[in-house]
Amino acid sequence: MIDFSMTNDQKAMLDALDHYLQNKLPTSEIRRRDANHITPYNILPDLGQLGILGLVAPEKWNGLNQDWLTLSLIQERAAQHAYFVGSIINRVVGFGLMTLLNNGTQAQQSIWIPKLIRGDGVISLALTEPSAGSDAGALITRATPQGDGWYINGRKTWISDADGSLALLVPARTDPESKGHRGIGMFIVPRNTPGIAMTQLPKIGNNAMPSWDISFDDVWVSRDSLLGELHQGFKVLGSTLHYSRASLAATCTGCAQSIIDMTIAHIKERHQFGHPLADFQVVRHRIADMQMRVDQSRLTVRHLAWLISTQQDCRREASQAKVIATETLQDLASQSMQLFASYGYSSESDIQRIWRDSRLYTFGEGANEVHRDLIAKQLGL
Repeated sequence: MIDFSMTNDQKAMLDALDHYLQNKLPTSEIRRRDANHITPYNILPDLGQLGILGLVAPEKWNGLNQDWLTLSLIQERAAQHAYFVGSIINRVVGFGLMTLLNNGTQAQQSIWIPKLIRGDGVISLALTEPSAGSDAGALITRATPQGDGWYINGRKTWISDADGSLALLVPARTDPESKGHRGIGMFIVPRNTPGIAMTQLPKIGNNAMPSWDISFDDVWVSRDSLLGELHQGFKVLGSTLHYSRASLAATCTGCAQSIIDMTIAHIKERHQFGHPLADFQVVRHRIADMQMRVDQSRLTVRHLAWLISTQQDCRREASQAKVIATETLQDLASQSMQLFASYGYSSESDIQRIWRDSRLYTFGEGANEVHRDLIAKQLGL
């Protein structure tokens, strides 16, 4: 039987996170960071001190050894304050920590895990290429063996937080004769490795999460940089995306709840035809529908977190949670903009920021159309 009731420890963690974010990131500071494209890397040591970054890590790494459900609660609450907080946790835990725990050698874990748990920085997944987005099997970046290491050559694009990362997870083709998902290796490459060049990409939203175009020009890495087995990088990638999609779904759910909270406050205050907007049935029913969508998303996220915590296969559920949560957030942002009307369209409003940001998530981490096809395959179609 699944029990989603919160424990006293979970409530205490959420209270501590609420207190920290309310003081560290008030609304004015969130707006300032969005307007000035300021990343949240400076809050990572604080999140480390709160135990959040080591929440699911074993005690041997000074982690708290909590389950994924607890992490999903934290990420949802973090994004209810500001989406970029939940997102940066994903970069540390989903991309970095879990990849290393599941696929890293003892030496790799010893180098990187303490840094991640302390909040020294993030690890970015350098997956997307100009001709290989949702189709990860089409990547052409190559890793050529040379002596006791590899030379990586190629290009990656739209890589979040790449320039501010401790290291990059770089899938590259290790077998030049291979096609599709075979013959790929996954490498962990320190950010400051010679031969890496980055250019920031302009975009319309997620200003606190910069995206980068990366070129790899004879980037040499040692053999110890290979994660998992040779030519089996797609398996490593699969587990990485498995966790990061769960994190994305939790974060989108928290952000969607913040939309409802803001919209309810607005319709109670805004008057039309002598009455608050909240008095009109058409508006009240729209809010009710919006809350039901969020609750459905939340249940999907919690169920996925339970499956992860109990180590069950959940490829279909991970894709389902990603699709449901991202589409819920995008739809609610659009509906809320309609209710806020001109005020929502103002650059000074908070809803327009979420409206801009949310457009990314239905095609980030795999387009939802691709996820629907993955779900269909899992159903035997």
